[in-house]
Amino acid sequence: MKKIEHIGIAVSSLKNASIIYEKLFGAPAYKEEEVASEGVKTAFFMSGPNKIELLEATNLESPIAKFIAKKGEGIHHIAFEVEDIMVEIARLKNEGFIILNETPKNGADNKLVVFLHPKNTNGVLIELCQEIR
Repeated sequence: MKKIEHIGIAVSSLKNASIIYEKLFGAPAYKEEEVASEGVKTAFFMSGPNKIELLEATNLESPIAKFIAKKGEGIHHIAFEVEDIMVEIARLKNEGFIILNETPKNGADNKLVVFLHPKNTNGVLIELCQEIR
C-alpha cells in the first residue's frame, strides 16, 4: 500500500456538507460526480496532500443510505492507494482478510476499488484504490 488515498465521509446532504467543508478548507470541492452503480454522489476536497470524499446516497438501497440509517453521518471508510489491486487482493486474501468484492469495480475519481470487510479490520471499512490506467 502506497499511502492513504482519501477518507470517505457519509453525509445526508452533499449540498449542506459541501458548504461546511468549503469553509473548513477555504476552497470548493475540486470534483463532484455520481457513481450510479453504488448509488452515491460524491464531492472531493483537498487539504494539502490530503483528500476527503463526501458521499451522499442517491437511493435507499445505497450502502451509504444503509450506513447513515444504522450509524448516522460520519467517517464511512479509509481508502489506501495501491499499485496493483489484483496483487493486493491476493495478498490480503492469503492473510485471511474478507474481500467484499473480489472483482474490482469502477469507483469515483477514476479509480478501481475493492473493500475489505470491517470484521477483519477492527470495525473500519477499508477501500483499496488503483488509478485506472
